[in-house]
Amino acid sequence: MSVPSTSNPAASDYESAVASVPKSRWYRILIPVMTLCIISYIDRTNIGFAMAGGMATELAMTASFAGFAAGIFFIGYIFLQVPAGHLASRGAAKHFLTGSMIAWGVISILTAFIQNETQLVILRFILGLAEGGMLPVALTMIAQWFPNEERGRATAIMIMFVPIANIISGPLAGVIIENFGWRNLFLIEGVGTFFLILPWMLMVTEDPRKAKWISEAERAFIVSRLDAEQAAIASRPETAKASLKQAMATSEMWKLIIMNFFYQTAIYAFVIWLPTVIKTLTQTSMASTGYLSMLPYIGTMIGMYTFGRLSDRSGDRKTYVALPLLGLAGSLLFSVLLQNHIWLSFACLVLAGGFLQSAASVFWTIPPLLFPASVAGGVRGAINALGNLGGFLGPYMLGFFKDLSGSTDSGVLMLVGFLVVSAAITYTLPIKRDGTRA
Repeated sequence: MSVPSTSNPAASDYESAVASVPKSRWYRILIPVMTLCIISYIDRTNIGFAMAGGMATELAMTASFAGFAAGIFFIGYIFLQVPAGHLASRGAAKHFLTGSMIAWGVISILTAFIQNETQLVILRFILGLAEGGMLPVALTMIAQWFPNEERGRATAIMIMFVPIANIISGPLAGVIIENFGWRNLFLIEGVGTFFLILPWMLMVTEDPRKAKWISEAERAFIVSRLDAEQAAIASRPETAKASLKQAMATSEMWKLIIMNFFYQTAIYAFVIWLPTVIKTLTQTSMASTGYLSMLPYIGTMIGMYTFGRLSDRSGDRKTYVALPLLGLAGSLLFSVLLQNHIWLSFACLVLAGGFLQSAASVFWTIPPLLFPASVAGGVRGAINALGNLGGFLGPYMLGFFKDLSGSTDSGVLMLVGFLVVSAAITYTLPIKRDGTRA
């Protein structure tokens, strides 16, 4: 097999053009967006630690129901994906996300006071509804500020909210649960959300044409690059008058949805059940489980940046989506095969963390290459909404197999198969190695 080239003429031209351009967009946009996404993700996944730390026992939940309650979030999650993407494409990203922050903060606080399984399921569904527009809106903001040559790195940095959130939430959740109980985990994290609303509103501008803090040189560079990119897409007959309905009728759209569905099935099965798997595997306390759970996500940060940068330098989007998918599949497979060797199995989980989100940062650079900006927000929303139904299947599937056989092994092996299929679909996308449409 040939090794992908690590140089790209288009990237070299970009590097020459950007050398003298200020780079304030890299922190004025990425830091607030990442912070918002970190809080969102912690609120979404802290149930994994709550389950391992007493919630499942107190509410008398089976493993299947625990997986169902964690996954029902993603049923609610689908409803605002496409509308949020449309709103973001039309200049409402900042206000939409502000409202979302208020909603998920309130829901997290209410979760601290639940008394039965029904209340938990209802609040998890509503939380999914409240957080549903977050990712397509954030990705649309990134696409509005970073041209294609930068988008892989910018998206990789932004999506690092996933490992950063898990690195923070692991020790934090472990310590809070061990000292104050699982209910206070939801209460503290919900209250914390409200301290971020004012800084978010003051710092963020979603359109470089309207930003007051940006230099004219940087503004001109961004706008000219984005306009040229969209002109090239619009010149193609098949996209000149594209609509979301037309996009949904293309094979490319459904390939992206299926890829994302299988990928998200694996990601959320891993994230939700990791605390329970680590606690069972190592027989440690909740605080120790929290600290051990950091290690896979440190690998995630390294993998995301590495694959995002390699993809930008080569322009080869497909290879750098497929390789992490296959790496994740292999790591999960060996975590099962080596489970009699506790620390070797744990090392495989850490390695899996290195691949866990590495495909995501590159994957989300693909829709803007296939669809024009006028529908890109809706396209991202549809891909994320339907793909994230895997976030329901993954946690529930592992819980089902755990109840059925006493082990999650069969469920993990199914995840391996899903990831291999997703990698295979990647190579059928109509994109050349230089990052242009075939």
